[in-house]
Parts: sequence; C-alpha cells; structure tokens
Amino acid sequence: MTHPWSAPLSPGRLDATVELPGSKSLTNRHLLLAALAGEPTRLTAPLDSRDTRLMAAALRTLGAGVDTGGTTPGGAPLWSVTPLELPAAGAAAARPLEIDCGLAGTVMRFVPAVAALLRTPVRFDGDPAARRRPMGPVIEALRQLGASIEGGEDGFLPFTVTGNDAVRGGEISIDASGSSQFVSALLLSAARLPLGLTVRHTGASLPSPQHIEMTLEVLRAAGVPANTGPDGRSWSVGSAVPRPGDVVVEPDLSNAGPFLAAALVCGGTVRVPRWPANTTQIGALWRELLPAMGATVELAEDGVLSVTGSGSPRGIDAADTGELAPTLAALCAVAEGPSRLTGIAHLRGHETDRLAALVAEFTRVGIDASELADGVAISPVPGAAHGALWESYEDHRMATAGAIVGLAVPGISVDDVETTAKTLPGFTGLWEAMLATATPPARAGHAPSGAAQKSGAGA
Repeated sequence: MTHPWSAPLSPGRLDATVELPGSKSLTNRHLLLAALAGEPTRLTAPLDSRDTRLMAAALRTLGAGVDTGGTTPGGAPLWSVTPLELPAAGAAAARPLEIDCGLAGTVMRFVPAVAALLRTPVRFDGDPAARRRPMGPVIEALRQLGASIEGGEDGFLPFTVTGNDAVRGGEISIDASGSSQFVSALLLSAARLPLGLTVRHTGASLPSPQHIEMTLEVLRAAGVPANTGPDGRSWSVGSAVPRPGDVVVEPDLSNAGPFLAAALVCGGTVRVPRWPANTTQIGALWRELLPAMGATVELAEDGVLSVTGSGSPRGIDAADTGELAPTLAALCAVAEGPSRLTGIAHLRGHETDRLAALVAEFTRVGIDASELADGVAISPVPGAAHGALWESYEDHRMATAGAIVGLAVPGISVDDVETTAKTLPGFTGLWEAMLATATPPARAGHAPSGAAQKSGAGA
C-alpha cells in the first residue's frame, strides 16, 4: 500500500524549464498504425508509460513486433515496430488470444478494430475500473462491419472479437457523443479494409474533435487517404497500406498543463521545449486559455513555450476543453473569481466520472463547486480552502489536479499519486524539480492565489 503524497506548497516565483515526454495520444496512434503498415517503423521520443506499454503488449499479442528497448544517442526512447501479418481470405481461425487493456481508453477502444481484421478470437478485458468505461459504439460498429462479438451486450468490457471474410469496410453509423475515441478507433484500422470506411456520427454533440483530426493527420502522414465530410459529421479513409516511415513524437501538450498552471499559481516563468508551432493536440489550447487567466504566453522561434504568471490567476468561462478540463478546473479552484467550464459532459465516462470527482474533491478541501449539466461551476472563497486527503480515483488527471491545488492550499495529500504513471511516469520528480527553481518570497504572507494564504518558502 502506498502512502499519500504531500503536495508541496508554492515556494515562490518559478524559473523552470520542464522537458516533457511524448504525447500518449500520438504514441498510441503511431504504434497501432505501424502495426498495420507495410514496412517497419521507428518511433523517436514516444511516451514510455503504462498506457503505451499496454498498447505495445496488445499489438505484440496480435502478432506485431514491438521493441521498446532502444534509445537515441541523445537518450530519448527509440521504439521499433514490425507489422503484423494480416490473414488471407478464407484463412482458418487461430488459437484464442487475450488482451489486457488496463485502464487505457486507447487500447480498449482502438485495438478491437485491429482484431476484427484477423481470424482469431480476441478477448478484451482490463482493470476493474475499465469495466465502467463505455464501449457500446465500438462494439456496435464492429457488428455493423460483420465481425462476431461475444459478450459486451451491456456496452462494456469484457467481450471477444472474431473477424471473418465479411469484414470488408463500407459505411457505418455510430453515436460518438460519449467519446471521439469511438471514431478514431474505426478510422485507424480502416485503411486495411478492402473497401476502406466511412464513419457517420449520429449524435447531437461530438466531444474533442481535435482528436479525430489528429487521427486523420497521422493517417495522411502515412500516405493513407483520409478526410472529413462536408457536414463535419462523417469521416472517410481509403483502402491503402500505411507507410509511416520514421516518426518523431511531439511532447504531450496536455501533460504540460499542470506545469504551466504552476507558473500562474506560484508566479514566475515555466518553459516547455519542443512545443510545435502547428499541432492537432488539444493541449495547443493552453496558448489561449492561460492568457485569459492572466498569464503571458510566448512561443519562441526555437520552439520553447514560456508561460509567466503573477501568482494571482483569475477565473474563466471556457467551453469544450476536453481532457484539459481537470487541470483547468484545478487552476480555477485557486483563482480569483468564479469560473464555469462547459461542453465537457463526456468526461463522466473517462477513467472516472471526472465531473463528480472534481466537485467531490473541491468540496472536500473547502472550495465551492457544483456540477452543471455539461460541466462544472467553481467559486473559490479566499481563505476558505483547507488541507485534506485528495482522492485520485485511479485517474492521472485527478492526481495532477490535486498537485495544482496543493500549491495554494496547505495540507493537501494526494492519494495514489503513482497513478500518474499512466501517462506521465516520474511526475512527482518533475514537479519537485520545477519547484526547486523558485525564488522564495521576500516577505511572509505571500499569497499566490485567492484560495489560501501562505507564508515564506516552503511554509
């Protein structure tokens, strides 16, 4: 059993450079596409985390060669992928296989579509919490394509996928209101369908469309025809053999959020190198969101993003921030003035019900918050917040949210902070190294936010 991690208080103004690992979303997309490619692929600077290791293991189980042991001369991870061999028409069924999805949404949702290309029964299961993550649209889509599905009638893990000669592609319709991953899951494997695939979204809303554009861009970069329909509610992928070549993975801009938020709470500057000038990552929104909360944000020609804050972030009304919302909500919880985050109802179906979890933890530490139909409202009262155990719910973004709140509220202890290894191994070391760059405040009573009063360095 692990002990709760005592979240450090702000030690003063920061002057830090934080080197972040590769994007989880991009790493797992590149891994899967490399497994379906026509030639070996190398990934430079992929994320090495639980989620990406689970993806690598799943693809190995299906027959791909994935070597995660390499490094570049500069010490960055260098992974090599040898494609799996797809069966010829009429091939006999092989022995059943088992895939452990852990709690990785990209594994439990992306890999079943690869299994549908095979002639082998593949059973999918994962952590206990994984059995609460919605899977219905993926299961229904694979049935529409002609795959045999055993189990999953309730729309959740576990279930078994068996492909056959009827799985050829064409056009299908799904409701992806719960997650854009349902669309990406089908598009990533679509190039290896003889007829390609068109996916139509039938729901009223579509969360995180940036992730679908990311999927399309990864496909196009590998030479696969992929586009969005004129109505913005359908996507088509042509039949082709992907050729990704050598891929350099962008740093994870979503995981940059907690570190950049620290600049606003503590004051001072935090820099992130290798920030792409153009990207499909939703984390690009930090360049718009943080200035609205009082920060100065600059992207230099050398790709270093610098965020400078005063130590007094202000509240914000923001919509459609997707996976950034837990980090943004934590920053709002220690800001001056109320905030509303909307357009994020789909977060109820992530690693945990993130909206309920955020409200529960804010309330636990004395920060006024409530759920909205599609988001959260946060109204911090200066001096009202207090220390308590912050539950992480086996959710990496809830754990890092607790670290942000802990910068301003004395006595925050984060339960199971190790869950951050899901997408950011070594988080606490990176966090503490960033805080070690601080210049202590010149006088006692320094207040980095409206949530709580603190004194001197490390008080």
